[in-house]
Amino acid sequence: MSKKKQPGVLEGFKAFLMRGNVIDLAVAVVIGAAFTNIVNSVVKGVINPLVGAIGTQNLDSYRSCIKGCTGTGDTATGVWILWGSVLGATLSFVITAAVVYFLMVLPMSKFLARHAARQKAREGTQEVIEVSELEVLKEIRDALVAQRGSGRSQY
Repeated sequence: MSKKKQPGVLEGFKAFLMRGNVIDLAVAVVIGAAFTNIVNSVVKGVINPLVGAIGTQNLDSYRSCIKGCTGTGDTATGVWILWGSVLGATLSFVITAAVVYFLMVLPMSKFLARHAARQKAREGTQEVIEVSELEVLKEIRDALVAQRGSGRSQY
């Protein structure tokens, strides 16, 4: 009984890295990190000033006191709910998700749908051609059989 050699850890790791999915994932992470900076800039430069028209420009300063709150800023004591930070993070997420969907996912899905429709149309056309060729061949066969049959009856 010969035992098959198991691939080594390094060979398995190399095979894992060479898969297309890993490379695609690495590219997506790098682009996502760069894209996060853009979204954060939009939130700081556009969203925060719009919110600042109503109150303060810094969303992190929006908070509510639950118990024994005294002081302001870093010297504040007590239990605070920092709902402004949550609001800012939520806005960043929603903006990021919307941009990714409308600029990447939606165009790609439309492209793939068009590609699938073209492929289906090509397959449909090819089936029609094959069916019509088959019909023509059957007609030729029937005509040849008819000619042989009529030729033998003369002799």
